[in-house]
Amino acid sequence: MPKRISGLSAIAPNYRAILCDVWGVLHNGQSVYRQAEDALVQYRKAGGQVVLLTNSPRPNQGVASQLDDLEVSRQAFDAIVTSGDVTRTLIEQTAGDVFLLGPDRDLPLFDGLGKNLVDAASCETIVCTGLFEDEKEVPEDHRDRLSDLAARQIPFICANPDLVVERGERMIYCAGSLAKLYDELGGQTFVAGKPHSPIYNLAMKRLEEINGTAMSQDNVIAVGDGMPTDVAGALSNGFDLLYISAGIHSTEYGPADDPNEAELEKFLANHEVEPTVWMPRLSWKIS
Repeated sequence: MPKRISGLSAIAPNYRAILCDVWGVLHNGQSVYRQAEDALVQYRKAGGQVVLLTNSPRPNQGVASQLDDLEVSRQAFDAIVTSGDVTRTLIEQTAGDVFLLGPDRDLPLFDGLGKNLVDAASCETIVCTGLFEDEKEVPEDHRDRLSDLAARQIPFICANPDLVVERGERMIYCAGSLAKLYDELGGQTFVAGKPHSPIYNLAMKRLEEINGTAMSQDNVIAVGDGMPTDVAGALSNGFDLLYISAGIHSTEYGPADDPNEAELEKFLANHEVEPTVWMPRLSWKIS
């Protein structure tokens, strides 16, 4: 069983930088976890750097605006890297017209790329940022449309690999759930966000820009709560990992703020992962 730590302060001297997940660690889509915000602020005051690493399909400026709306302090991070940032490279590489499977609020993903957006019947590429109405829809609502597109061999770019995300007390389906269905239907999917290497490479590039020198992965720890994205991504890309247990998997070994450690150990073993350390919720120090 990985070691449970009493706060980020316990390991802060060991790392020059943090790659910190956003949804499920810093906020739940509606409320900010103020202890997590304070932990990142304190870490930066102690000399560390923080890159927020999120599977949001929005470019980083959009996530920054969202954090401003939630009143997250700008002192909590140095930079933001999003799945949307790396997905734009995939979109640039496509030819032909694009169908946006997702809400209109994600249209800024295409700004400056010169892509013509069309309906599903006319497209040559799908870019999926999520469900149209994620408060009401489930992936199965899109089976027929995705079956037709897969039969036409239309490539599917997933801008948010998360399967689900917290929004308040609810779990909301994300673009990753539609990519999973498309793959099951025989379609071809392309993903650049967590757990894949492009988003981590971009995060390390940002850290090098902040520091003015190359950074070693040995000096960086990732923080996250999602097994198929944060955990798999950190470990497969060679980073140490602080696992936040009170996230999307907490019902497997709850209660969220005081998990059953035997059940948590079994959960981690079943997923064949071993985080470096863990704690229920990100905080600087538990008094």
